[in-house]
Order: sequence, then C-alpha cells, then structure tokens
Amino acid sequence: MAYKGTRGTVHDFSGFNDHADAETLRKAMKGLGTDEQSIMKLLATRSNDQRQKIAAAYKTLFGRDLVSDLKSELSGTFEKLVVAMTIPSELYDASELRSAIKGAGTSENVLIEILASRTCSEINHIKRIYKKEYETELEDDITGDTSGYFERMLVVLIQANRDPEGKSDEALVQTDAMDLFKAGETKWGTDEEKIMTILGTRSVTHLRRVFDHYMTISGYQIEESIEHETSGHLEKLLLAVVKSIRSISGYLAEVLYSAMKGAGTDDHTLIRVIVSRSEVDLKDIRRHFRTNYGQSLYNMIKNDTSGDYRNTLLILCGGDDE
Repeated sequence: MAYKGTRGTVHDFSGFNDHADAETLRKAMKGLGTDEQSIMKLLATRSNDQRQKIAAAYKTLFGRDLVSDLKSELSGTFEKLVVAMTIPSELYDASELRSAIKGAGTSENVLIEILASRTCSEINHIKRIYKKEYETELEDDITGDTSGYFERMLVVLIQANRDPEGKSDEALVQTDAMDLFKAGETKWGTDEEKIMTILGTRSVTHLRRVFDHYMTISGYQIEESIEHETSGHLEKLLLAVVKSIRSISGYLAEVLYSAMKGAGTDDHTLIRVIVSRSEVDLKDIRRHFRTNYGQSLYNMIKNDTSGDYRNTLLILCGGDDE
C-alpha cells in the first residue's frame, strides 16, 4: 500500500515507456559528464510507481543498479532529493524513521512529524513495513531510543488505535474538554496520562469538537496551554498532534515554512515532506502555505534553494500560487 491521494502534484506520466526512460537515464550518465537536466525532468515527472518500473528496466537492459549509478553521478542536496524520489513510496516513511532512530543521535523532529501526521491506517502500514525490512518492531526501536512522557506519547500514537469516526458524543466532548482544562491548568505535571489518552485515542472529528469546547471553557486555544505548560520534545509532539488533528496539510505547510524561514535551510525536512506528499496532498499543503504565510510555497522554494536541486523541487511542487 502506497499513500495515494487525489490532491497530489505528481501523477502517472501519460505515454509512459519504462525501457525508453531507462535508456534516457543511461545516456544521461554514460561517458564524460552527467546530463542533470535530463535526469531531473524525467524522474520528477514520473510517479513513484513508474520510477520503480524504470529502475527494473534499467537493471534488465544494462545490468546496473539505477540508484547506485545516480549516487555515483550526482552530489549534494540534488543527489539526496533524486535518491529519495527513487525509494518505493510504501517504504519511505519507514526508512526515514529508521534513519532518525539509528543515525548519529536520534532525530526527534522526524519521529514527531511522521507519527503525528499519519493516519492510523498509514501508521499500521509503516509498522508492518518496518518489521519486514528491519526485522524489529518500530515500537521497540523507539522505546530504546527515547524516554519519559515523550516516549510514552509516541508509543500511544504507534498503537494507531483511535476511536472510529462516527456520531459525536456531546457529553464526552464536554468531559474531555474539561479534563484537558483541569490537567493543563491545575495539575499539569501530574496528569499527562489523561492528556495523552485523549489526544492519542479519540477520533479526529471528536477532538476537533473538544478543541472548540476547550476554547469556550478557557478562553484560549489548547495550543497556547501546551506551549505554556510543557517544553522540549513533548511540547513539540503534542503541538504536532493537535495541529494535525485540525489539518494534516496545514501542519505540514508549517513544517515546510519552518524548514526554510530564517538563515539556512533544513534540506532533509524539505526533501522528506515534498517527496512524501507529492502524490498525496501537496496541492492542499500549497493552499495552506499561501494562506498562512503570505507567499507561495513555490516562491519560497525558489528563493531559498538553487541549481538542479531547486529546479527539481519546483517541478514536484507543481505550480506557483502567487
């Protein structure tokens, strides 16, 4: 199961021919010099499924591994982006989580972003793929590498056990909102479990109503309470969960903005979000980005990156919303 949505910017290429594309790529990398333009324009306009077929055809025709050749011919952020595009989409999240856990130091931001923004069915899929690829449970790796309430909230999310969507129970909405208010206002630090249970197991529709009722009770948004009463990775995780409940694409638009604002660019995050959402909901992410940050995602990428890396990202972005 690959995540496919109707709001992506990358689709199956019409008139696709895996052998012809494989030959184009081989020609682009054969001999002296590399034709980066041909590589970029071809791979960025094919769906992930088509890229897998091209890789298979490449091996059949030339007895060579496409990804290995790309790694040897390209460099820098452009290489990282192109290699990310060649990873089968059903493996991508699992591979990013594995790198975040097993790399040099745990990359908590990657754990937060992926586990807070994926649906229950997507998380269950990630767990199956992770076990198959790495012969260990995702939960075991995470608990071996994190601690405290941050670890416990991640474990709650990994269970992917939210209540099913259905008719909202107004009495439970009010109870949950009051429990969150009491936990946050009167005894935060002793009742994180109540907060984790509500945020990690209630349905999306239910939680949106809880957040509205919380605002009525307290006079401010639950995000403000989390920011005031928690800190560090737990704060980031709880905020990511709340924002994803409100809107996954809105949350990921914020992740992209944060990756590019200020001095320097978080290229790893920029690549991960653009690649992983290009066939899911990148059009919606673009819409939220334009509304929330006063400029288009396309324009910010254009101003924040350069060269073949920039041009490939812009093709994947799929259009300017200015």
